[in-house]
Amino acid sequence: MGRVAIIVIVVMALIAGGALYYLQVYAYYDTVPPTPAEVQLTSVATGLPEPIPFDDFTGIDSDSSPIRYRACFTTPLSLETLTATFVLADNAEPLTGPGWFGCFDAGQIGGELAAGDAIAFMGTENIRYGIDRVVAVYPDGRGFVWHQINPCGAVVFDGNPAPENCPPVPESLR
Repeated sequence: MGRVAIIVIVVMALIAGGALYYLQVYAYYDTVPPTPAEVQLTSVATGLPEPIPFDDFTGIDSDSSPIRYRACFTTPLSLETLTATFVLADNAEPLTGPGWFGCFDAGQIGGELAAGDAIAFMGTENIRYGIDRVVAVYPDGRGFVWHQINPCGAVVFDGNPAPENCPPVPESLR
């Protein structure tokens, strides 16, 4: 009788573990359609996000977290045009995405940003409170988009009051 109970417990643990893995890695992601709003960079002239031309867009997002957004695309614009027209992003750190989203390799993108082989731009600041959309572009026109927590979000999400230079905290985060 004890062996049967052990087998049942082990089988149930394996099923629960498999379900948890599936839910974390696959279940909550949706495909993002290629709309102009998906690839925007903040203009130096206006301080507002503006769409840029792009092709070959592939994107994913999840309602379960504001930092699960990832996208890959190509653009015909040169880095010279982009750097003269749009705001560069400080402290751009791509976040690791699910392994099955093959076009986005956060480690490679981060390393190439650090080496100067790609340039990061501010896409949309505070796309959701405390979250910025960042866009990295390579000289060959390949581009990658992700969301990352900005300094205001890092402070507020830790439960501290927002610093003076941050926008007002929405009621939903208080």
